[in-house]
Amino acid sequence: MKQLIFIPTYNEHENVTPMLSQLLALGLDTDIAFMDDASPDGTGALLDELAKAAGKRVRVIHRTGKNGIGSAHQEGIALAYREGYDVLVTMDCDFTHAPEDIPRLLAKCGVSDLVVGSRFLASNSLPGWTAVRRGLTHLGHAATRTMLGVSADATGAFRAYNLRSIPKEVFELVHEPGYAFFFRSMFVMQENGISVSEIPIVLSARTYGHSKMSLTEVGRSVRELGRLMTARAVNPAQFRVAKNVNMGFGELQDTQGWDVYWEGKEKKTLLAYDLVATLYRNAFIKSILTAVVKREFAEGSSLLHAGCGSGQADTDVQAHAQVTAVDISVPALQMYARENPTATTLRADILNLPFPDASFDGAYNLGVVEHFQGQELAKLFSELARVTKPNGKVVVFWPHRRATSAAVLDAAHFVLNDVMHKNVRLHPAEPTRLGSKAQAESYLNEAGFDLHSYDFGPRDLFVQAVVVGRRRASVASA
Repeated sequence: MKQLIFIPTYNEHENVTPMLSQLLALGLDTDIAFMDDASPDGTGALLDELAKAAGKRVRVIHRTGKNGIGSAHQEGIALAYREGYDVLVTMDCDFTHAPEDIPRLLAKCGVSDLVVGSRFLASNSLPGWTAVRRGLTHLGHAATRTMLGVSADATGAFRAYNLRSIPKEVFELVHEPGYAFFFRSMFVMQENGISVSEIPIVLSARTYGHSKMSLTEVGRSVRELGRLMTARAVNPAQFRVAKNVNMGFGELQDTQGWDVYWEGKEKKTLLAYDLVATLYRNAFIKSILTAVVKREFAEGSSLLHAGCGSGQADTDVQAHAQVTAVDISVPALQMYARENPTATTLRADILNLPFPDASFDGAYNLGVVEHFQGQELAKLFSELARVTKPNGKVVVFWPHRRATSAAVLDAAHFVLNDVMHKNVRLHPAEPTRLGSKAQAESYLNEAGFDLHSYDFGPRDLFVQAVVVGRRRASVASA
């Protein structure tokens, strides 16, 4: 296997010479890369001399300033993937990580995707540490275990990555430049099913210099841990690598700004709103959708989810039906694919669906039709009728004009925009909230559906009318 040991440095002048000497003495068939952040104590220049003497197995990468330990590890990981390494070992240069432990990491890397040197498996594993630092370390471990569900040592840098089994896209979901990189990367790998094992290590106090973990960095890590815990509760699928996303063909015009909307969710700019929306979807919409789908469609039916969004409410539907999900927004499709990895996803315009006539046993959408009006809304229902088989059904979750959510959202927009002048939209405009059963029946009839059932009531706290239409057998194919 092609193996790389990666060590970031900053003011490690006293440590780099003995560190490199001990690494070379191990006799491992590995390359070694140091990355120095323009250390003012001359570490970079000394490393250049050491690498020149050691030969081509050792290299030094220079960065222009102190850009953060997390960003250094991200660059090291990217380098390892780019140059085709099979295994990457990362460690600190201050001898808190003992070079002689590397063979144990490598030995276990053959059976796990990630191997971590853990400070919490053996007693007396932190010799020479102050009581304060020991306490902070144990507190951090307890926090990541409790708040993120990560049982392994998530805040340490002594790791061996099996790059043959860890998709590089996993690390594209980790952006923290500081120490938060370690627990976020561990959490993201866990969310993507990466297997993790540990070896016990003894973490001695630093040989020279001082800890770079400042109180400011501690504060940043605590804040990031809180944000990560909340984001996990709102939408855990955002931490998974998207799979099976078909980007379709041709140019599509996103005239309603859905990419901006879904990118905002990915960047957590609407976190408070998303938290409430997620709780509501899981408590009400998800169970109602699943029940309606099971009631109206036979098991194994082929269904089209037209305007799929993030797909948080769809997860239980996948076990009952074969779902093809389409949306015009690429970020939405990526989120949907992470939530529903067995579904087929395709970028498409729901006003011009790229499917032959009568392709599906039925179709459904949630919170979509209210964003269209006039001819566009008529075209949407017409397309759903075209791709649905005769006597097939369409299920529409249609926010009502008198919905409790409509009053809350309108009030929130008034406060945010008219009072506070924030220019914020929690969602795109809804010009066609449903006014009555007769209005729903009119749209369905015009497209070729007969109204099969209509329900608006307390099951979802008077928010959405659930409209089911049956396609008439006599409707001519487009």
